[in-house]
Amino acid sequence: MKKVISGKVREVYEISDDKLVIVTTDRISAFDVILSKPVADKGKVLNAVSLFWFDFTKNIIPNHIISSNLKDMPEHFQNSEFEGRTILVKKLKILPFEFIVRGYMFGNMWEAYSKKQEFCGQKIEGDYKLAEKLATPLFTPSTKAHVGHDEYISFQNVKDAIGAELADRIKNISMNIYNTCYDYAYNKGIIIADTKFEFGIDESGALVIADEVLTPDSSRFWSLSEYKEGISPKSYDKQFVRDWLLNNKVNGEMQFNNVPDDILAKTSDIYNECLRKITG
Repeated sequence: MKKVISGKVREVYEISDDKLVIVTTDRISAFDVILSKPVADKGKVLNAVSLFWFDFTKNIIPNHIISSNLKDMPEHFQNSEFEGRTILVKKLKILPFEFIVRGYMFGNMWEAYSKKQEFCGQKIEGDYKLAEKLATPLFTPSTKAHVGHDEYISFQNVKDAIGAELADRIKNISMNIYNTCYDYAYNKGIIIADTKFEFGIDESGALVIADEVLTPDSSRFWSLSEYKEGISPKSYDKQFVRDWLLNNKVNGEMQFNNVPDDILAKTSDIYNECLRKITG
């Protein structure tokens, strides 16, 4: 067994030629920087939400989950430290992109739109306010950076890299998952404004969805009851921390190491509220 990745949130261990163990920690990152203090139980929430959606979408596409039972993993993981935050998965050849679906005008897309610029090679038509629902969800891929910033790219860039047939299939699956899960979450009082997916190829050549699905870290969740166009809506994700960092700069610098404990505790509450709403 060896640790092969120590990411912003996850620790990945190779336990055999075809299996990995992924541990979701309580670390939190914002603007691609890991904060110095964790958010209590965040990893357990992310793991539970992701497992729910993996099961919910298994008829759309296979996923990489083998087991979430610690008894199915090496003895090293069979203790309380790993309970609720650890999964056994198939090792895949991961595609080097994040496949993002956006249903609302927000974030980097809003910044580009406000400047009348293209976004991911697309000219966004229409007259939109901040946080307004798009006429049709947009597919906006990016490169996947383990360090630093991801780079937004055009869909044509993806086609050139992996072939048009596979790229079109991934786009269709991503849209299907987004629309299916959007409707479910909406009925639970949550708007999925946008989300990102990762895919890989398994040993048989099949396309498989991997990493995490529709968690507060990979998605932008808004409260339906408090949603309004034109403002930054209440989020069930780390936007609460992002907003604090943006609003509390010192000499123009974000205070990644000085986020107050009460902000982190409130963030933990937000993550847990998201879990309850989605999974019951």
